[in-house]
Amino acid sequence: MHRRLIPHFSAFSLLLGVLFLAASFTPSLIPRTSMMQGVLGGVVMALGYLAGRILELLWNAADMPVLHGGPRRVGFRLLWAMALALLAWSLWYGQTWQNDLRQRMRVEPVQDAHILQVLLITAVAFAVLFLVGHIVALFSSFVRHRLYRIMPERRANVLGFLVVALVLFVVTRDGLLDNVINFLDTTFETAQDLFASAPPGPTEARFVGSPDSLVDWEAMGQPGRNFITSGPDAEAIAAFTGRPALDPIRVYVGRANADTPQERAELALDELKRLGAFDRKVLIVTSPTGTGWMDPGSHDPVEYMHDGDIATVAVQYSYMQSPFALMFETRTGLDQATATLAVIHDYWKTLPEDDRPRFYVHGLSLGAWSSMYATNLFRLVDDPIDGAFWAGPPFPSDFWNRVQNARNPGSPWIKPRIGRGSFIRYASRADDGSAGAAPWGDMRIMFLQYPSDAIVFFEPLSLFRKPVWMSEPPGDGVSPYLRFVPVVTQFQLALDMAVSTLVPPGYGHSYYSQDYIGPWVEVTAPENWTPEDTERLKKHCDNGFQAGCSNE
Repeated sequence: MHRRLIPHFSAFSLLLGVLFLAASFTPSLIPRTSMMQGVLGGVVMALGYLAGRILELLWNAADMPVLHGGPRRVGFRLLWAMALALLAWSLWYGQTWQNDLRQRMRVEPVQDAHILQVLLITAVAFAVLFLVGHIVALFSSFVRHRLYRIMPERRANVLGFLVVALVLFVVTRDGLLDNVINFLDTTFETAQDLFASAPPGPTEARFVGSPDSLVDWEAMGQPGRNFITSGPDAEAIAAFTGRPALDPIRVYVGRANADTPQERAELALDELKRLGAFDRKVLIVTSPTGTGWMDPGSHDPVEYMHDGDIATVAVQYSYMQSPFALMFETRTGLDQATATLAVIHDYWKTLPEDDRPRFYVHGLSLGAWSSMYATNLFRLVDDPIDGAFWAGPPFPSDFWNRVQNARNPGSPWIKPRIGRGSFIRYASRADDGSAGAAPWGDMRIMFLQYPSDAIVFFEPLSLFRKPVWMSEPPGDGVSPYLRFVPVVTQFQLALDMAVSTLVPPGYGHSYYSQDYIGPWVEVTAPENWTPEDTERLKKHCDNGFQAGCSNE
């Protein structure tokens, strides 16, 4: 009994774990810190060990011959020597690969102590996971031996497996739900604190949240208040363009401003009417990110382009960060975007065609997904919108996937060509989407995506299948050393998604003003705008990620 309590290593499984660990040092899309690489190494090594244990169990269950001598065999020792040599080689070159990727993204190289730190963190992470697995194995053994008393061994093994699986599911499910509920509670309390501590609202009638507004300032939430009170005014725009300008209209409705998606959408429409938004030349319906955040790097530049003769509207659907909103409030975002676009577009269609603003939709990240979902066939055919601009579209986006798979033969997955480019184009850090084999048609759709953005290019089936883009020449900011390794690559890309904004602007999921400007010019076609104006605006807005270009 006491021997069973002491963890026992399987030499074969540990060998497989070491091979997985060696593969984890290969680069993916985002540079890794010592902590990130160590945790990834520990997790992947544990997965390799688990895979080895499963293979051993299947081998034994099939009554396959057992090799005599085990780990003491010369051939087995040779395999271990080769595995350790591969690990040493991966450790050595892993630092070279990481520094190559860091140089491409203008990130500081790793320090000399990087390898030692990684090995220590890997060992700790693997030890913790191995201990958890050993506890599960002890529990499984306990259940099976109790069942042996009342039924045949084979039947007890199967039933024991099902009992352990059920117990683990219940325990982890309850723990997960507890954590989710606690997180939601904390998020809601944080939102309430924001409401209670809201600064004084604007007094001018032209602002949402003013005494004349239909939208309550305190319930709007911090992301909405920031959006409403930031951005360039008429004076700043005129100073830049040298032409007369208007104060841009910005409308934002917080989740707490009304009870249902439909009510929030109708409130947004009423506020647009109050401010005279349908008398402007351009109207943009934007879907925010999970927290309700609106990227100033996108919205500030387009207001300069149109001399402030523009209105932008957004409605919040969540308080949570986008990854959590994606997992736990998926329907909420889709329902809100659909209601917002339907209500505003249906009213817009009733206006005379020669006396209404040009209509565009926009979204970043999770906002792009919900905006695409809302922009269904009826918005594109029945009195269609004028265009759409979606940045960093998440990989589950159905519309984006259908467009990607309709790309011209021979065009790359990371930057496809669709037809002759008169309807849909792509932009990136190094390309503003202005090049097309044919001029733009009546409707213009643009995708902005970086080749190093795992949120865009994650492939759920990459556990055992190489993603399409990995078979193509590497894109801007992507390491040429990147290689596909079954299982390992899946976890590397999952980690990349989690840290995809922790890189300089222009890489990963860090979209910023410099790269919004060209696509906005292409999609909205501002009057009297020249390439020189584009370059001047880029310099004016050269403040980096999330900075905007309000009044510099």
